[in-house]
Amino acid sequence: MYFALTDEQQELVRTVRSLVGKRAGSLDLRAAVATDPGYDEELWRALCEEIGAAALAVPEEYGGAGFSYLETHLVLEELGAGLTPSPLLGSGVLATQALLLSGASDACRRLLPALADGSSRAALVWADTEGRWPLAGSGVTATPGEPWRLDGRATLVLDGVGADLLVVVATTASGPGLFEVLPGHEGTAVAATPGVDLTLRFADVEFTGAPARLLTADAAELLPRLRAVGAIATTALQTGAAQRALDLTVAYLKERVQFGRPLGSFQALKHRCAHMLVAVETARSMSWAAAWSVANAQDTVERQAALAKSWCSDAFSMVAGEMVQLHGGIAITWEHDAHLYFKRAHATAQLFGRAAEHRRALIPQR
Repeated sequence: MYFALTDEQQELVRTVRSLVGKRAGSLDLRAAVATDPGYDEELWRALCEEIGAAALAVPEEYGGAGFSYLETHLVLEELGAGLTPSPLLGSGVLATQALLLSGASDACRRLLPALADGSSRAALVWADTEGRWPLAGSGVTATPGEPWRLDGRATLVLDGVGADLLVVVATTASGPGLFEVLPGHEGTAVAATPGVDLTLRFADVEFTGAPARLLTADAAELLPRLRAVGAIATTALQTGAAQRALDLTVAYLKERVQFGRPLGSFQALKHRCAHMLVAVETARSMSWAAAWSVANAQDTVERQAALAKSWCSDAFSMVAGEMVQLHGGIAITWEHDAHLYFKRAHATAQLFGRAAEHRRALIPQR
């Protein structure tokens, strides 16, 4: 099968790349990370208003653009290339997909339009205190009543600080459920958690009798799909960053002269770059195939997620490590971006399951 992007999808990629590049000229990565929200608010507003980045995978009936997840995936890949921090993964993918998968049409009509146009941000609260995304629920328990009450703690909440809405996976007496909580209500405490990757913002969320609105009491079937979508979206960031790491390394080897010759002319280094290229191209193929399965609602989404996440995590880690090695001493300086790609590789390798966990999931159970 020959798989390639359509003309419209290619134009989307070019537009996002141009917009991100122009904005980076006035507010670079380090300056954006140092702001209170942790990302360039002007860029995020432009992505939502000019491109509709957060609306691409939202149906038109809920105020979206009515495209598919694949288009969102392509935007994530471009943002990943520049390590561009934004709420797209946390709000535009994780929380938005959780609402769509819940089947709560009234809640979708009420909440998704603001998420789609970027005027509101949401965060998915799920990972337990061990940093895992359990399919049986979470470290948060829900007690029925009017309203429901939530108790417990969740970690690794992407863009949790400053979110206007929390979509919470909680354990009920009958199994996992999905709830809506507005930050700032009584019994809800959100605290920023420092991470190795400065471009990703995490938070811990603790509930103490926090009032919540039930979205669905039967989330057992949607959680595997939601975790798979999270893993696949992460591979978009990994693939984009791996490609940029390769490009920067090749450019450096062409410019850096040693022993009277460009470093790139040495055959041993050519071989290492060739291995990096193979890793990047195969990672992109795996990532796009998984994104296509989500966009077309295939039954193989969870398997594709395991294949893509395991491969892309290892590929990006290898490419980032080679980037540091081939840049020599400058790669470990704060001023150079190589260490940022290395940190992004290690951080995203943990998100939604490590490579070894996904490979184990692919082994048939006897």
